[in-house]
Amino acid sequence: MDSAPRRATIADVARAAGVAPSTASVVFSGKAQVAEATRERVLAAAASLGYAGPDPRAASLRTGRSGIVAVVLDGPLRTVFLDPVTIAMMDGITDGLSDLGAAVLLLREDAADEAANLANAPVDAVVLIGCSGRTRASLEIVRGRGIPVVVIEGDAGDGIPQITLDNREAARDVALHVDGLGHRDVAVLTLPLDSSHGRGPVTPARLASATVDVTLDRLDGVREVFPDAPAVSAAHSSIDEGVIAGRALLADEASRPTAVLAQSDLLAAGVIRAAEERGLRVPQDLSVTGFDGVTVDGLGRHILTTSVQPATQKGRAAGEQVTRMLRGESTASQHLTCRFRAGTTTATPPAR
Repeated sequence: MDSAPRRATIADVARAAGVAPSTASVVFSGKAQVAEATRERVLAAAASLGYAGPDPRAASLRTGRSGIVAVVLDGPLRTVFLDPVTIAMMDGITDGLSDLGAAVLLLREDAADEAANLANAPVDAVVLIGCSGRTRASLEIVRGRGIPVVVIEGDAGDGIPQITLDNREAARDVALHVDGLGHRDVAVLTLPLDSSHGRGPVTPARLASATVDVTLDRLDGVREVFPDAPAVSAAHSSIDEGVIAGRALLADEASRPTAVLAQSDLLAAGVIRAAEERGLRVPQDLSVTGFDGVTVDGLGRHILTTSVQPATQKGRAAGEQVTRMLRGESTASQHLTCRFRAGTTTATPPAR
């Protein structure tokens, strides 16, 4: 059987172009200026030989780097990328890495494939997203490998760049708005408390074992204003989860809240859908708030009252810190803030 044809090398290109190998290499690396005529001759020779550029495997062996940055996500991609916040954040991360020229590898924290999990993946740096229940365990794995890491919205400890968001303060602002309208019977719909993604009432016991900082911070912000507000947790951030929780919260007319404060816009949209199923008007019969400030399909005429977070900026800041670390430059944590937006889904509570 004939062997596969030999891949053209930079030496082959240099010989065909009549230049030194170092000159041909510079044309592809862009690290120094060469005469335009020389550059065109080298590129023409490369095209005729089918040479597309240096073999990245060789560069990896030479530099000891893979040219890959991992972003660790919680859950299947088919559900993760239904969330507009994740999409915006990933856009920001790739923007922040653009000057580095690195590829992005998406990893699941619960990956069973040993070659694709965080302990074994051939990556140069890692971005951890703190809304996952496994962030702390993942951080220990990365630290053990000695790989640079940036954490988005999670407690990373000293010496690790963190991109933080004012989740507690932003949630408090939303709660203050609802309180100012006169609501007293308020319920909270939270994001997952931990990696089990369990639904149901948020009890003291569940709070004591909770591991998702984003969920806890947003709940703390609401309870600064409504200390006795009951809360239920969703399995993840989605409209369907909001519908499930909304049906449960609104089932008993006698104990029905006049306002539901959801920890994501997708969850809020689901609560609105559940309210409409029961013939309740939003906001006349029920006020609903969200968190994120994203575009949500299915809201119809409603403009959601929410806290708008800088999701793209958050991702870009993480990508930029990874770039600085891999270049050996100094790094710094960044704290970003949300902006309250009053919409049409909140009003004074109905008379009872």
